Amino acid sequence: MERAYEKLIRYAKVHTKSDENSTATPSTAIQFDLAKLLEKELREMGASDVVLTDTCDVYAKIPATKGMEKKAKVGFIAHVDTSPDFSGKNVKPILHENYDGKDIVLPLCNRVISVSDFPALKEKVGKTILTASGDTLLGSDDKAGIAEIMVLCERLLNEDIPHGTVCVAFTPDEEVGRGTESFDIGQFGADFAYTLDGGAVGEVVSENFNAASASVTVHGVNVHPGSAKDIMVNACLVAMELNALLPAGAIPAKTTGYEGFFHLNGMEGNVEQAKLHYILRDHDLKKLREKEKVFRSAVAAINGRYGAGTVEAKIKEGYRNMREELDKHPEVVEAAMRATEKLGITPITTPIRGGTDGANLTNAGLPCPNLGTGSAGFHGPMEHSVVEDMDLCVEVLLGILKETM
Repeated sequence: MERAYEKLIRYAKVHTKSDENSTATPSTAIQFDLAKLLEKELREMGASDVVLTDTCDVYAKIPATKGMEKKAKVGFIAHVDTSPDFSGKNVKPILHENYDGKDIVLPLCNRVISVSDFPALKEKVGKTILTASGDTLLGSDDKAGIAEIMVLCERLLNEDIPHGTVCVAFTPDEEVGRGTESFDIGQFGADFAYTLDGGAVGEVVSENFNAASASVTVHGVNVHPGSAKDIMVNACLVAMELNALLPAGAIPAKTTGYEGFFHLNGMEGNVEQAKLHYILRDHDLKKLREKEKVFRSAVAAINGRYGAGTVEAKIKEGYRNMREELDKHPEVVEAAMRATEKLGITPITTPIRGGTDGANLTNAGLPCPNLGTGSAGFHGPMEHSVVEDMDLCVEVLLGILKETM
């Protein structure tokens, strides 16, 4: 039977990057490549009710053992796509055995995973670290979660482990905010669930950001620069003015914990037109609304300077903090906490500075906190997973099943 890291190595080699500019479902057809592989492996191992939908959602169940049919139906979810922020094609996984606690030098592109940037590595001396080669991400977000769920399924089907019905799902397009668009809670069948889409082993996350995004178009006036006085309006410069009106300290690089931010995560343009894309985040919904108000005020100020319609902005609401709904189901979070503690691991309960499919599912009626996968450095070439921690994550899942029987 494969260990979780071995499955991750196989899955990492399947290119599954999603596309935030696509309107297709899933956003990229290549996500089906991994979904079909998972469907095949689930059928071969003996899972029941295995389904791959035309929207690239994979569902399966591990039937309850004898006498456990009336126990809670527990679900586990991970996503197949990788971030469009960095290349996920032709991933070359590398095992760094007996890690010495020093910076990890990747062979390509002169990249280094430094201990100063990832201080948790200091605690991993002697363990095995899995990375990519430097020119791609690894894909442990979220193929580490997939691998751990698949190991769980194999163990339940091959070992004498009492358990209730276990519901499994793998979804597309989480990285572009569409991971639960086609998710069928009824078909999934769980009473409650856990997403495996986090960082360190022991993470039990029941709080996340509230999210919004802003798409901005700046309209300029182009004319020959030699005769541009009092005529030209450079859309790129106007865009810079707009950004300068937002709070300089409220950006990801200068915030932590419960502090929210404005994040300019994309821009392009010329004199005639510029386009910008922002994401707005805050754990407190009222504070997110305040940020939206600040953003609209900045747009209004620029239009006041240059004329109505110079800047067009559309704010779109995103996912919501799962905390309020999970507070109504404390037993779901507590089960994961106990399972983690019984392995001698102190649960990590800091709020996630992001969002998960679990947040959307929780607010749709399926309680669904998020668990760590033993990984870090997501969305770029510094992404890495700790082999032994991935094994512990599987043990956490088994512990949850014991705690919920």
